[in-house]
Amino acid sequence: MQRTPHDEAHFASMNIEADCERILRSLPLWFGQEESTLAYIRDSSRLPTLVTTESGVITGFLELRQHFAESFEIHCIAVHANSRGKGHGRVLVESACRWACGQGGRFLQVKTIAASDPDPQYAQTRAFYASVGFTPLELFADLWTEHFPCLQLIRHLGGYA
Repeated sequence: MQRTPHDEAHFASMNIEADCERILRSLPLWFGQEESTLAYIRDSSRLPTLVTTESGVITGFLELRQHFAESFEIHCIAVHANSRGKGHGRVLVESACRWACGQGGRFLQVKTIAASDPDPQYAQTRAFYASVGFTPLELFADLWTEHFPCLQLIRHLGGYA
């Protein structure tokens, strides 16, 4: 199999806030809350952040947060609108799983908008998470707001031990 430039993700070695902003702004249907978008941009400088590239340009990123010694969370994941469907998201998640397991992690979680919200973009998001091995764990009806019910998904990292 021929390798492509985005077969592996790597940790950002410099400030990538401008790249994160460019990526998030390309996805207004997912990242339309300005305050949250700005926080994700800032967080790329303080959290471990994996990136994928095409021709030297950052096309996707994933921010990780560690809550406990054995549990990590995907704080934010985004792939530029022009690069979606090319495997960048899968590469980011698999790289995050390998890294978290190497840090002693046993579980990786992610939160998204629950299926009780009819938004088709978040239906795509939930389908993506299912395709990379996440299982729904709990529904929080008002963790964010009553208009955005939160679904917590989890993935066991045992396959990377």
